[in-house]
Amino acid sequence: MKEICIVEFPSNLGLKEPQPGKEPGVKNLPNWFWRHNLHKAIDHKDVLRLDPPKYTTNRDSETNILNANALVDYAREQAYLINNLLSQNKFPFILGGDCSILLGSAIALKQKGNYGLFYLDGHTDFMNVSLSETGGAGGMAASIVTGNGPPKLTNILNLSPYIKEENLWCAGNREYDDEYENEIRNSSATYLSLHEIRKQGISNAVQTFLTEVKNKNLDSFWLHIDVDVLNDSIMPCVDSRTPDGLTYEEFNELTSYLFQSPKLSGLEITILDPDLDATGEYTKNFVENISATFKKHFGTLGS
Repeated sequence: MKEICIVEFPSNLGLKEPQPGKEPGVKNLPNWFWRHNLHKAIDHKDVLRLDPPKYTTNRDSETNILNANALVDYAREQAYLINNLLSQNKFPFILGGDCSILLGSAIALKQKGNYGLFYLDGHTDFMNVSLSETGGAGGMAASIVTGNGPPKLTNILNLSPYIKEENLWCAGNREYDDEYENEIRNSSATYLSLHEIRKQGISNAVQTFLTEVKNKNLDSFWLHIDVDVLNDSIMPCVDSRTPDGLTYEEFNELTSYLFQSPKLSGLEITILDPDLDATGEYTKNFVENISATFKKHFGTLGS
């Protein structure tokens, strides 16, 4: 079984300020997870940390995206770190940060080969900058890594697209708005809204993805988890709350199928904001659920 390396990317570069003069608190997530015993629960060999450039509220004049230059610099450093881990056949278990940390992961994957991306999120994050009210790259992450958007972000190191659009599976969105959803509906990505996942059944949906990974002979696939895919009643400490969402029973079933696959090369967890979970109760429940599922199923098909 692969050696697990916990990687901390405490970046909030892809989000707007929650209120004037206040930075998004998601930058404190790795420390918050440590405090709530995720590091103890995951059997890891090493912990690596890469701090991001300074957060600002400035929109880049060229792209109209917040912190664009800082995101590029950070993504290059992230990619170097992840590439090294993948080259050593290690499993990066990444703790964000906001969804923009995907840029570094995706660049590393492109440097290694042809990868799939299972994007598990309560939003599609497949949005053109013209539709974004905030200019935050976190809300465009899936779009950017598939080559859609300003070249400054989509073509770092001349590697666009980092993930081929047809190898993106966007699952769990419940922001039901035609203008928003049409962006991904009109792409060659596979789009599974929360409604569609429940309609197909979790097992059928995930097995179709895993079969596609096999049939396309992809080198492997990456798992992105935005905790806002969870039901708002069990995970309200996120920046963009939306009613409904996966229950822990559904989430654990879905992730268990992915964790079992020998084709899973790494994962990242994003968006939980410690500032919005004063008692830590929501974080504690999340840690208990994901660590139990991961430990039970990780690599079982490959062992």
